Amino acid sequence: MATKFQLGWYRWVPFLGYHHVLMILIMIAIILLSLLLAGCSSSSPLIPGIFLLSLYYQRYTAAPDTAQVDYNVNNAIANIAGSARLQARVGYFGICVSPDGGSWLCSNNATTLANEVSVDQDPLNLIWLASQFKDMIVFPYLLIIAIIFAFICLLLLATFPGWHEEEDSEGSEREVKPFPSRPVSQVALAIIFIASIFVLVSVLWQHTASVAASIVAQDLANGSVLAGVGSSAMVMGWFSFTLLIIVTIGLLVMILSMQVLEHIMD
Repeated sequence: MATKFQLGWYRWVPFLGYHHVLMILIMIAIILLSLLLAGCSSSSPLIPGIFLLSLYYQRYTAAPDTAQVDYNVNNAIANIAGSARLQARVGYFGICVSPDGGSWLCSNNATTLANEVSVDQDPLNLIWLASQFKDMIVFPYLLIIAIIFAFICLLLLATFPGWHEEEDSEGSEREVKPFPSRPVSQVALAIIFIASIFVLVSVLWQHTASVAASIVAQDLANGSVLAGVGSSAMVMGWFSFTLLIIVTIGLLVMILSMQVLEHIMD
């Protein structure tokens, strides 16, 4: 069975062109960016695990500092927090809440989530903080534009000619692959480069904002609230950017190679 699969796979390898590899990389990047945008938008399996920022109640030893005017404010905050166990996660288009460490409630409306929990479960208004972060700091539209541009580049690459049979001067058939259109290649390069820049700006913004917000929230509720940055979201963002940069470099190398070959042939 494995041998038949390998033979079937190898049969298609000669027809796998350079642009097909670039198309595969673009499709992977589009899927990852789409999952990143879908994080915390529903309570479906794995979706709550894709988040930018996590805020949750957790008792720990407060860190005193000489810059603190009131050393004992953490005791007052701890008394307010009580035995709350709620956790709030923020995505680009939604917020997920686990009131008691169990199942997740997800919605793009923080008011709806707040109505589902009691005062004792969220005494420090972490749901509201998560909503403020999503509404005031998170900006998903550059990623949406990047996905659209990447898809357009994918369509342009799909127009590149593949292998086909032609008759030579002696009447025998041979497999040839003509050069793709240079204007189309240049447009595809420009589009994927812009998409890469948009992803870079978005991911850098996302990473910086999430780290800053987590530090501020955790230090403000010193000893009662912990915050973290979603590692899966960061990996998806940076890996997508890496893939798009590889495609950009690949297209640039292809265009330069075509120019060199055309110069040699002339």
